[in-house]
Amino acid sequence: MSGLRTTTTATRERIRIYVTGSCEGLEGLRDALANHPELDFVGWSEHVAEATAALAGGHLQVVVHATRSTSLPAGEIAAIREQTRSPIVVLAAGESSTLLEEALDADDVADVLLLPQLTDNVVFSLRKAGHAGRRLVAEGGSARHGRIITVFSPKGGTGKTVTATNLAAAFAKYEKKRALLLDLDLQFGDAAIMVGLEPEKTIYDLVVAPGELDSEKLAGYITKHPCGLDILPAPLRPEDAELVTESKLARLLEVARESYDVIVVDTSPFFHGPMLATLDRTDELLMLCGLDVPTLKNVRLSLQTLELLSFPAGRIRFVLNRANSKVGMKKSEVEGALGIKIGFEVPSDRAVPLGVNRGQPPAIADSGSDFGKAIRQVAKSLLTPTQPKKKRFGALAKV
Repeated sequence: MSGLRTTTTATRERIRIYVTGSCEGLEGLRDALANHPELDFVGWSEHVAEATAALAGGHLQVVVHATRSTSLPAGEIAAIREQTRSPIVVLAAGESSTLLEEALDADDVADVLLLPQLTDNVVFSLRKAGHAGRRLVAEGGSARHGRIITVFSPKGGTGKTVTATNLAAAFAKYEKKRALLLDLDLQFGDAAIMVGLEPEKTIYDLVVAPGELDSEKLAGYITKHPCGLDILPAPLRPEDAELVTESKLARLLEVARESYDVIVVDTSPFFHGPMLATLDRTDELLMLCGLDVPTLKNVRLSLQTLELLSFPAGRIRFVLNRANSKVGMKKSEVEGALGIKIGFEVPSDRAVPLGVNRGQPPAIADSGSDFGKAIRQVAKSLLTPTQPKKKRFGALAKV
């Protein structure tokens, strides 16, 4: 029998695990797991914050988290989930019906084991969780199916990037969503600068890296903002933009859906390949309008292009930026000229240029400002389910 077990173990792929937290009985079990032939024990850390590098590396198959709590440690689970999409198995000592009941309703927990347990029972649960995680990836499934919100303006200088960055920050900070800001202004993107970050890795580094793109790999290339927002910046050099192909971008967007509740895409003002690939997967298109004739002319042309592309009109939400500017044009004139209804109004506010120059999104750095309040309202409204509209565009008047 011992010879048969040795042969079977040798042919099995070892499960790569990492252990965090602490509870009674963990020390002895941890040593047993570290020496078990079916496991690749990567390491251990008592505090999740000390394990971010290991968790975000993209190579783990299961994370084991031990807790002394009698209820599900939601904050600790969320901290782990910010770094990895690997299945999480929770360990706790003694008996806790509350912990078990809460785990049944938690999407982010694969299993709960109450110690003491035989080592082989724990290994069986870890292997089962690892196999389930691999099967989920292979089938293209996920507990999440994030919404893609694309911010677009056919004219530069309309506040597109300011809107995208602050909206994404509001989703993360105030709506408590796992949010990704994806900068697809591939040649001259400024999203990272707008939020005061100097990233080491960009979307270029991600798409040229060897290997298949998955959620774990994506996690290794994002830059984190203190507000909780994840950012994947544009390439640092304009010539690198051409390597972000439509096929790679399509895969990136699908993987991002699996990892995030909401993905905010900042775009360039052109209907080129990356923009078309993004439109195919966009749930909400925020079209920025302004109180000036050149912008309205370009918006009008964009709406005609979107209609030719058969993009559903019901997915377009119109944002009137700098809506309180006294420039001899009113919202009603914009709506009449374009044959549309403005969904959101964002005011001109001194907090915006101050925030841009300081690298501090005013939606969170100056949340009491008129701009901050407006952006928070936009974020909240976009997360409220609406009935799909079946009408097509209204008549487009000449501008």
